[in-house]
Amino acid sequence: MAEAGTGFLEQLKSCIVWSWTYLWTLWFFIMLFLVYILRVPLRINDNLTTVSMFLNTLTPKFYVALTGTSSLISGLILIFEWWYFRKYGTSFIEQVSVSHLRPLLGGVDNSAPSASNAANGEADSSRQSVSECKVWRNPLNLFRGAEYNRYTWVTGREPLTYYDMNLSAQDHQTFFTCDTDHLRPADAIMQKAWRERNPQARISAAHEALELNECATAYILLAEEEATTIVEAEKLFKQALKAGEGCYRRSQQLQHHGAQYEAQHRRDTNVLVYIKRRLAMCARKLGRTREAVKMMRDLMKEFPLLSMFNIHENLLEALLELQAYADVQAVLAKYDDISLPKSATICYTAALLKARAVSDKFSPEAASRRGLSTAEMNAVEAIHRAVEFNPHVPKYLLEMKSLILPPEHILKRGDSEAIAYAFFHLQHWKRVEGALNLLHCTWEGTFRMIPYPLEKGHLFYPYPICTETADRELLPSFHEVSVYPKKELPFFILFTAGLCSFTAMLALLTHQFPELMGVFAKAFLSTLFAPLNFVMEKVESILPSSLWHQLTRI
Repeated sequence: MAEAGTGFLEQLKSCIVWSWTYLWTLWFFIMLFLVYILRVPLRINDNLTTVSMFLNTLTPKFYVALTGTSSLISGLILIFEWWYFRKYGTSFIEQVSVSHLRPLLGGVDNSAPSASNAANGEADSSRQSVSECKVWRNPLNLFRGAEYNRYTWVTGREPLTYYDMNLSAQDHQTFFTCDTDHLRPADAIMQKAWRERNPQARISAAHEALELNECATAYILLAEEEATTIVEAEKLFKQALKAGEGCYRRSQQLQHHGAQYEAQHRRDTNVLVYIKRRLAMCARKLGRTREAVKMMRDLMKEFPLLSMFNIHENLLEALLELQAYADVQAVLAKYDDISLPKSATICYTAALLKARAVSDKFSPEAASRRGLSTAEMNAVEAIHRAVEFNPHVPKYLLEMKSLILPPEHILKRGDSEAIAYAFFHLQHWKRVEGALNLLHCTWEGTFRMIPYPLEKGHLFYPYPICTETADRELLPSFHEVSVYPKKELPFFILFTAGLCSFTAMLALLTHQFPELMGVFAKAFLSTLFAPLNFVMEKVESILPSSLWHQLTRI
C-alpha cells in the first residue's frame, strides 16, 4: 500500500510538472479569464482607480528616491555578481537557479539512465579530473636562495605561493626520507627539518645535522635555501655529491637484505640523482653548457628508469642553447611518443624545429598568393598541435603578456606550465630567424579547429576545466592568470549592469527635470496599457455586461 501511494504521488507530481512545462500558456490564459470574470466582486477597477489616484498625488521627490534606491540595489547586486564571477568563474544567480530552482520545476538529467551507469560515469569523470589536474614538479625549477629569495629582496614580492612550497615540502619528504632515518641521528634531524615551515629553522637543523655527520640531504637543503649565488650552491652540491655517493654505494650492497634496506637504497638513489641533476643545472646557469649536457646524458644512461625527474627537458633546453638541433631532434624522437605523456617543452620544441626550416623565408602575403608548401604546412600543423596542447604559451613567447618567475610546480596545459616554458625557451625562439613571426601569423588558427575545446579536442583530449583553479593556487596573486577558453560574462551581470545604469539615469533626469519626466512617464504608461485597454473594450463589447450575475444565478 505504501509503495502504491508513493507511486501515485510520483505520477501526480510528474503530471503537474508536465502541465507546467508544456501547458503554461493555457494556464496563463485561464488565469486572465478568471481575473476578468471576477473583476466586479474583486473590485479590480476600483482598486486600479485608487492606485492611479495615489500615484498622481506623489511628488517628483518620491520618484527620485525610488529610482535612486533601485539603482543602488542593482549596483550592489552587480558588484557581488562580478566578485563572485571573478572568484568562482560563474554567476551566483545562475548557480542558485540551476542548483535549487531547476529541481523544483522538474529539471532532470537525462544523461544518467540508470544508477549503475551514473556511478560508473562519476567514477570515470573523477578519475579523469584527477589525472587532468595532477601537479608536476617543474624540471627547470629555480634555486630558492640564489634566485627566488633575491627576487624577493629586490621587489618585496613573494614569487612562490604557500601551496607551491607545501608541495615541495611533500616532495622532499618523499624523495629524501625513509623509515630507517630514526636509526641515524643526522638523518633523523633532517627528517624533521623537511617538515619545518620556517626557512631559518630548516637551515639551522641542516647545520646541526652536519655537525654530527656528513649528511647529503643537509648539504642539499643549504644549497637550495641558504646559498645566495649559484657558485655557492654548486660548491655545496659537490660536497653533497661526495657524501651521497658514499651512502649510495653502501646501501647498494645491502639492498637485497630486506625491505628496510631496499627503501633506504631507493632513498639514496633519489638523493644521488637529484644532486647530479642540480649540479648539471648549476653548470648550465654558469655558462658551462657542454659540461651540463654531458652530465645530463650520463645521468640518463646511469638511471634510465627515473623518468619522474624529466631530465630530458633539461637536456632539450641545454641542447637548444648549443644550437645542436640534430641532437634535439634525436631526443624528441625518443620522448615525443604517443605512449608517453606530453609537455609544452616537447610540443613547442618540435614546432620550433619545423618552423626553423621555413621561418627565415616565410611571408604571409606570399603564402596567401601561392599557398603553403609541404614544409610550411608541416610547420603550421606543428604549431597548431603545440597551441592545442597549451594555448597559453604564445602570448608569453610573443611578449603579449609579461613573464614572472616560474613556480616550483606546474600544471600541464595550464598557465603555470606556459610560464615555466617561456621563461627558459623564449631566447631560443628569438634566436631562430622568423620563428616568432610564423607563430604570430598562425597560432590563432588553432582555435578555429577546436571551437568547443572543453567538449572535444583535435589531437589531444578536451581541454581540462580545472586548470584555472589549480593555476591560481600555484601562481602568486600579483600575476593575472591566463584563462582558456575565455569566459563570457554571464547574462545576469550584463542585466544588472544595464538595470543599474538605466535606473541611475532615470533618477538623475527625474531630479533635474521633474515636470518633463512626469509627462514622459504618463505618456509611456498610457502607451504601454493602450493594447490592454483595446482588448478589454473588445471583450466587453462581445460578452454581455450581466454575465457575472448570470453565473451567480447558475
